[in-house]
Amino acid sequence: MPIIKTENLGRVYQTGKVEVVALRMVNMSVEPGEFLAIVGPSGSGKTTLLNMIGALDSPTHGKIFFDEEDLTKASSFRLAEIRLMKIGFIFQAYNLIPVLTAFENVEYVMLLQGIPERERKKKALEALIEVGLKTCIDRRPGDLSGGQQQRVAVARAIVSGPKIVLADEPTANLDSKTGAGLMDLLLELNQWKGITFVFSTHDPMVMERAKRTIHLRDGRIEE
Repeated sequence: MPIIKTENLGRVYQTGKVEVVALRMVNMSVEPGEFLAIVGPSGSGKTTLLNMIGALDSPTHGKIFFDEEDLTKASSFRLAEIRLMKIGFIFQAYNLIPVLTAFENVEYVMLLQGIPERERKKKALEALIEVGLKTCIDRRPGDLSGGQQQRVAVARAIVSGPKIVLADEPTANLDSKTGAGLMDLLLELNQWKGITFVFSTHDPMVMERAKRTIHLRDGRIEE
């Protein structure tokens, strides 16, 4: 049973009098346990497709199903609930809260989810240990390297066991060695914990590690 399924998905943006077609007739699915890369040149529609999968944007036409639920029929409240409870996000710019420690950043999602304090603290510590940051739990983002900040973002994304983790250009702000270490960590989490990952990327290092790739060009699936 796929976690994600799209049917003739399309997205058109209106810029003044100009229509920009970002996605055209995209049909795809994501199965549990996948390590999938959506690849293509800049402007191909990668991030738009990832935003659709993540219930961050709505299609102009077509349908998208998350766990068999039609997102095009869901209310904005329901979409927010799905994002909070079922999806982990890893962003290119990390998106950590600067005034919170690494531990507090990871714990924060579970606070919003209403998870009891004792369980939150146990899970946050376990997640930070899993990503190799046991010694950094009390540091704020400004005291961490880019690679460490992205690992905090990974811990935050996986901590409450989401159905799927979406990563938008996760290696873009990292040097090649740090990026390779991050991708090896994510692959390990996929293999040992069965976490489903979907990336948008144009980084060959991410593509090499992906078990499957979807190639986009001009908003269409190429292969």
